Amino acid sequence: MTGESSVARTVGPSRLAGVDVLRGISVLLVVLHHINLRFLLNHLPVRDALPAPLAQVLFWSGYYAVVAFFVISGFLITGLSLRRWGSLGGVRIGSFYRMRLARIAPCLLLLLLILSSLHLAGLQDFAIRPERSSLGRALVAALTFHLNWLEGHHGYLPPGWDVLWSLSVEETFYVVFPLAAVLLGSERSLLLVLAALVIIGPVSRTLIGDADPWREYAYLSCTDAIAFGCIAALAAHRRLLGPGSLRVALATGSLISVLTIVLCNEDAHTGLARLGLDVTALELGIALMVVAFGSGVGNAAMAKGTRWLRVIGRCSYEIYLFHMLIVLSLIAVLRRIHPARGALPLWYAAMLGGSLLLGCLIAWSYSEPLNRRIRTASGLVLGDSRVQASELTAD
Repeated sequence: MTGESSVARTVGPSRLAGVDVLRGISVLLVVLHHINLRFLLNHLPVRDALPAPLAQVLFWSGYYAVVAFFVISGFLITGLSLRRWGSLGGVRIGSFYRMRLARIAPCLLLLLLILSSLHLAGLQDFAIRPERSSLGRALVAALTFHLNWLEGHHGYLPPGWDVLWSLSVEETFYVVFPLAAVLLGSERSLLLVLAALVIIGPVSRTLIGDADPWREYAYLSCTDAIAFGCIAALAAHRRLLGPGSLRVALATGSLISVLTIVLCNEDAHTGLARLGLDVTALELGIALMVVAFGSGVGNAAMAKGTRWLRVIGRCSYEIYLFHMLIVLSLIAVLRRIHPARGALPLWYAAMLGGSLLLGCLIAWSYSEPLNRRIRTASGLVLGDSRVQASELTAD
């Protein structure tokens, strides 16, 4: 993402080790949250398995992790657009949409095919409740990126479908993003719009209040995170900070992010959260970190001993979309066999390991090759090997 930055010489062309580590941590927190939630909803005795502060961080930071994904997504896609077209005003809208289609469509269509089949088979954890949606309505919502709206107004869909709420927010943003960049014509004008979204985000979360899940799923409650990422990419691309300032940004962002996750309860609406500012604090922290990583600071340190986590980060999209297939399948087995409490950690590990393995296998054998093939056939891969690799791997 950073062209000639030192990271290209440190961890290979196009890879930002720090960003991949953040993605790996984020997807682990999402999967752990969903595993623990399924255990609790099925009345399995895991509520006091860990000390409360540790359990809070590991098992109840899933929404914060998705927020981190939004920031990283805005950073990666804006940075890639700047590298490819030189400025956001020069974005080629058709090419931008084809690039998003190549990355998003293969996994999304495969998941929808699987979920539709499981719904039609009438499996307990996959069948859509008729008072909330029909299968056709859910498919339309998923394919037109308003499944978050459907759930926000009619209630949760089965967990395998529910993960698509964040994709709806993200891709709606990217439908508008290139149009706004070209129509506004200048980065200064676009920055004003992005700054407005940053301000609107906590206002939206505050005004919606306790409405579950609309408080978290609403478009304007989430797009401030993507806007933070876009601003971070512009700052990194324009090299607005020197080496010393970047190190301060990395340290400050890390501290803010950790303190937010440790001290704030994403489900509590008190303190900072009462004004929606807990999420804003996390967004700011992640944005400061990715500015540093995108400018070549911190990646060498983050690359040491983290290969497994970086691999998970590179496959985070696939892991995120498909992990509930593993979690729900094993939960169905648990309901039948009623294992002893001492065996439950092994089931946690099996669900986590199976989710990671399935996502990586789908990435390596299906989505990445298909992504590469679609982009090559569409003429979206440039001759520079560094740019080519970046375009094939960035989300």
